[in-house]
Amino acid sequence: MSYTALYRKYRPQTFDHVKGQDHIVITLQNQIKSGKCGHAYLMCGTRGTGKTTIAKIFAKALNCEAPAEGNPCQKCSSCAAIHTGASLNVIEIDAASNNGVDNIREIREEVAYRPTQGKYKVYIIDEVHMLSTAAENALLKTLEEPPEYVVFILATTDKHKIAPTILSRCQQYDFRRMKVETIANRIRELLVSEQVTAEEKAILYIAKKADGSMRDALSLLDQCMGFQLGEKLTFDNVLKVLGSAQTEVFRRLLEGIVRRDVAKVMGLIEEIIMEGSELTSFVSDFTWHLRNLLLLKTSANMEGEVSSYRVEDTLEVTSEELETLKEEAKRIALETLLRFIRITGELSEQLRFTTGKRVAVEVAFIKLCIPAMESNVDSLLERIRVLEEKSEEGVWVHKSHARISEEEIDDEEQSSKVEPTKEKAPSEEAAQERNPRSEAIEEKAPREEATQERNPREEAAQERNPREEAARERNPRSEAIEEKAPGEERSKGGISEEVLLHVIRSLSPLLGMYFSDRSTYRMSQEEGGQVVRVVHTNETACNLLDSPGKKEELRRLILEQTGQEVELKIEHYGKREETKKSQGLDEIFQENIKFPITRE
Repeated sequence: MSYTALYRKYRPQTFDHVKGQDHIVITLQNQIKSGKCGHAYLMCGTRGTGKTTIAKIFAKALNCEAPAEGNPCQKCSSCAAIHTGASLNVIEIDAASNNGVDNIREIREEVAYRPTQGKYKVYIIDEVHMLSTAAENALLKTLEEPPEYVVFILATTDKHKIAPTILSRCQQYDFRRMKVETIANRIRELLVSEQVTAEEKAILYIAKKADGSMRDALSLLDQCMGFQLGEKLTFDNVLKVLGSAQTEVFRRLLEGIVRRDVAKVMGLIEEIIMEGSELTSFVSDFTWHLRNLLLLKTSANMEGEVSSYRVEDTLEVTSEELETLKEEAKRIALETLLRFIRITGELSEQLRFTTGKRVAVEVAFIKLCIPAMESNVDSLLERIRVLEEKSEEGVWVHKSHARISEEEIDDEEQSSKVEPTKEKAPSEEAAQERNPRSEAIEEKAPREEATQERNPREEAAQERNPREEAARERNPRSEAIEEKAPGEERSKGGISEEVLLHVIRSLSPLLGMYFSDRSTYRMSQEEGGQVVRVVHTNETACNLLDSPGKKEELRRLILEQTGQEVELKIEHYGKREETKKSQGLDEIFQENIKFPITRE
């Protein structure tokens, strides 16, 4: 006797054996019990969810001589004939190959004849969305008013392709994807029947790989059982048969990406390819792994909060894998995960059309390792985050961001003039003897002082600018503001500029660098101090400060420092000539000045 595939051998023959579609089974059973059956049904859903199976069981129950609780008896001649496919009352039609008007015309002619055995003549039309427009129109009248002994059962995987005129004439039943646990339980039942032992991890992996389809799960199980004929079904051999990468490989791969170790990542991809893994499936599984990390990262359960939603229900992993995923999610920033998912999602779409899949995968994973290869917003934020981490660790600071303002230099020069000359220590005298250049440098100092005395520009700069005097006469409020102490609040309920600057600079070293130059930003308070407005000439500084995390942290720190809740408005001033920047920023706030504005 020839071998029969598992999904055909164990196809359910009654409603009680159907798994995962209880909402449909109960409805159809009640119709059989009450005798109130419709004339047209539409079964919608993805592949392998039981559409054709339930259609055959329903056709068998309609013609059964002694149905029991809505199920066919499986003993009468009608049930036996339908089971073997010998019944003339149940006609199965494949609409993919019989999609013309002539095929529908044959059906219209056949419905005029009553069933030879049983009570109903049932037409099961599979893949009905493949019918041509003319065939659909030809079916409409018969579908709307068929003879009392005719029942149409239509099945489709693409409900949206069916004409609304057909949809309105049918009872619609939407089949759901099956849960992993439902598929795993069915696999365990079949393994017992087939007298095969298997590891629990292997069963769960096959169930997840089926993607909600029972037929796919049984086909994969059949394939794996053929590889280990008469032996225990192990997880490692299942991976070999299905050509899939396991979770441990994803962890190692993600660790190399986070560390920006391109050589390690390329080596792991080489191993995955040599093991026979299909690249499209590998990228899809890796994206799913990143999705699990993202759910854990954003879930309230990770912080131990009480919630009716359990993220474990959607991850479809074991308890041991869940703990490992939680530890892994804590080490990766949320923005980084979003960037990874965006790149791998674009890669999955690209692999559908490209012939050089390996090159596309390697380029995409190099992008994951090196954010500088991209210029979009999330890549720029990732580079800024790396700079902040390096600055906090003291690894390096770019010299352009470590500038000392002219005021600080002047303060140091004045303090050096006031301090009395100290006697040189023996070690200092020895150092000067070894370094004669220091004496030459000290001799140049008097020349520099003389140069400064002869420089008339500095004396003229110290005099008040006539334009500034005219501005003060038109706006006497600014003089009143400058007379106040620096740490004093500028208005009732307001916040001092020093407090706000201190809070902004404490958010990150990079923000401290951006807000170290007074000529690049301006601040104001509006609406009685309830709104704080910050304008900066650097777009990156504005994007960084306006990000949701930084903005909420800034509001929280202001509330802790002042006890006042404020609304923040971060604006980019734009590009202008260097000579007009300071003046342009002042004009923005000429109506609502709450902080003193000083010119460099």
